[in-house]
Amino acid sequence: MPLVRIDVNEGRTQGQLGDLSKRIHDAILAEYGIPERDYFHIITEHPAGQIIAQDAGLGFERSSGVVMIQIFTQGGRSREAKQSLFAAIAAQLSEIGVAGEDVFLGCVENTADDWSFGFGRAQYVTGELAVPAR
Repeated sequence: MPLVRIDVNEGRTQGQLGDLSKRIHDAILAEYGIPERDYFHIITEHPAGQIIAQDAGLGFERSSGVVMIQIFTQGGRSREAKQSLFAAIAAQLSEIGVAGEDVFLGCVENTADDWSFGFGRAQYVTGELAVPAR
């Protein structure tokens, strides 16, 4: 049940933003096998100049269409699973015109103790929700 933050520059339509989110969710569904309703995305648009995303020395340029994605999820997935997810997200986004160099991904891992889905309770700890299998 990842929490996904998507940061983009202003200029996309609401439909395009929804498509970005749906494509990312579809990749997570396919690669991690999570339930379809484990859909928690925050999309933030920024004025020009508020996203700085250079190439980290890899020798390419990003466009103003850059999509910065942070995936917060429980730890325990293999390096291969994460790499597969990253590739699936890039492939999904390429189908809607986002260039590979404009897909920036970061994965932040934590534990079942670190989540509350409401009411101030840690539902994985209380047993209200089963801890997802990996």
